Amino acid sequence: MKKNVGNGDRFLRVILGVIALILGLSGAFDGTTKWVVLAIGLSMVLTSSFQFCPAYTLLGINTCKVKTKKK
Repeated sequence: MKKNVGNGDRFLRVILGVIALILGLSGAFDGTTKWVVLAIGLSMVLTSSFQFCPAYTLLGINTCKVKTKKK
């Protein structure tokens, strides 16, 4: 897997993912909505830790800075 999630994007994904997980586990949502919020939170945290987002690959987005080689 080629990295396609940059540092700023990772930070934002972790923050939003943790908030979604807290909301899902706290009982703020019931039924299907609870499971959707938990799945979104978990996927955001996982994609930030692996630095790879499958949706970014499909959309052709890359927020990861490419290091250039020095000559």
